[in-house]
Amino acid sequence: MYKRVRLRDTVEVPPEDLADVSPDLVKRRLQDELEGRMDEEVGSVVSITEVHDVGDGAVIPSRPGVYYEVEFDAVTFDPEMQEVVDGEVVEVVNFGAFVGIGPVDGLLHVSQISDEYLAYDEENQRLASRDSDQALGVGDAVRARIVTKSIDERNPRDSKIGLTAKQVGLGRLAWLRDDRDEDEESETASATGD
Repeated sequence: MYKRVRLRDTVEVPPEDLADVSPDLVKRRLQDELEGRMDEEVGSVVSITEVHDVGDGAVIPSRPGVYYEVEFDAVTFDPEMQEVVDGEVVEVVNFGAFVGIGPVDGLLHVSQISDEYLAYDEENQRLASRDSDQALGVGDAVRARIVTKSIDERNPRDSKIGLTAKQVGLGRLAWLRDDRDEDEESETASATGD
């Protein structure tokens, strides 16, 4: 889920930039340092939007820069347990599909996609059913629910988000549309007596 949050942090301003310690300079430094970083409490920092307060600078012996306490607004993405998310399949492997949800990817394990057996089709980069025409491949839009979350602040790419698409209303969006169309056809046929 995307959130706008107010945060406090310390920013180092190098000696060559000390003549112009402005909110714009501090914002650029924050963007360089924080955007894309994962934090257990706020999630992934997507964007620094506004700097509200730049405190007095502090000098640390043996360090060349000056350190400023700053208060700022940021947009973050913090996936929550049991949250339903829409995403796009970005990679298919033999054990499942990686789904891009916001700035992170979640794993939709092959056992959590369908009740049908899905075989890995390496040549076409998809998981396909042998019993029906259902297949899931790169670029497909999906709706899934977050069932596990493990955030690694030091190595954000090592963070793990587990997804499921086995409940009603979840799965590849094309499958959900097909199911809805079939239900509407059945209702129309029942109403007309066909």
